[in-house]
Amino acid sequence: MRAPDLFRSAFLTATLLALSGPAIAANCGNTANGFEQWKAGFAAEARRAGVGARGLQALATTRYASRTIAADRNQKSFRYSLEKFMQVRGANTIIAQGRKRKAQNPAFYQSLERIYGVPAGVLIAIHGMETAFGGFMGDSGVVSAIVTLTYDCRRSDFFRPHAIGALVLVDQGSITLATKGARHGELGHTQFLPGNALRYGVDGNGDGRIDFYNQVDALASTANYLRAKGWKPGQPYHKGTHNYAVLKEWNAASVYQESLSIMGARIDQ
Repeated sequence: MRAPDLFRSAFLTATLLALSGPAIAANCGNTANGFEQWKAGFAAEARRAGVGARGLQALATTRYASRTIAADRNQKSFRYSLEKFMQVRGANTIIAQGRKRKAQNPAFYQSLERIYGVPAGVLIAIHGMETAFGGFMGDSGVVSAIVTLTYDCRRSDFFRPHAIGALVLVDQGSITLATKGARHGELGHTQFLPGNALRYGVDGNGDGRIDFYNQVDALASTANYLRAKGWKPGQPYHKGTHNYAVLKEWNAASVYQESLSIMGARIDQ
């Protein structure tokens, strides 16, 4: 497995610096009205951040993702109790299938832990929780979803670097306007937001490209992300530990973090 491309990381750093400069951001909105006008302003931001012709064309042809906005306004599951959340997410099934997956390909998971220090249980639990091990990776257009969330006033600043990231991924040929992902623009087996995909993506299978719809690349990238966020190899990850806190970098919901730590430990038993 190869380390992330340093040139790609440097490009993203330059992108984020460009976005944090004095340029005035395009005005946000809370309905579809004004979306097309906003895109014209955002295109100027994207161009300053280094987005090329293909990315700008993708931006121009995005559509307001009303299903994404509806989903963003109605995230109920993270308000459940731990027990209810794990039941809804199918924790017992994830654990049972996760143990089988680990047993079927132990060398692969051992190699990830050797390189990144992240144990199989954590990666398998994330894979199961996010997409049922690749069974459903989303039915929403990634670029339209992430651009819509950047336009929406609720969390514009959070999603803006990911929208730029998505357009750069289009420039690179990693995704297209037709690429499908989750309602919030996450893509691939473990549902990376585009900016994180650009920054932490790893060519895990050595074929010369980073493909988040390839399981090997996606899991290697997930391990790389956690390590970059401070994961300490060989250390526990139950509640109250340093590595447990790192899980917050993957998902900010406490019920999600606790579920991952429980499922991961049971998979690794």
